[in-house]
Amino acid sequence: MQTVALYIKPTCGFCHAAMRLLDHKNIAYTTINISAQPERRAEMIDRANGRSTVPQIFIGATHVGGFDDLNALHQSGKLDALLAA
Repeated sequence: MQTVALYIKPTCGFCHAAMRLLDHKNIAYTTINISAQPERRAEMIDRANGRSTVPQIFIGATHVGGFDDLNALHQSGKLDALLAA
């Protein structure tokens, strides 16, 4: 299974929604809190090809995007395949 990483802020509703979706599917993930670690924000923007909003979600080396992108993968049935790749 691919590793999952989320760049988040604790006050972000979409971040919490993404974590709930992953928790519901019993998918382990790592969070990187850019509020607590502001030096990681530049890393996130670089990895996300300039996107600066949170969450930014990565499955392995693949940049998924934000919560809407993650949810679209889930709804289309493509999330499990990406996780297994």
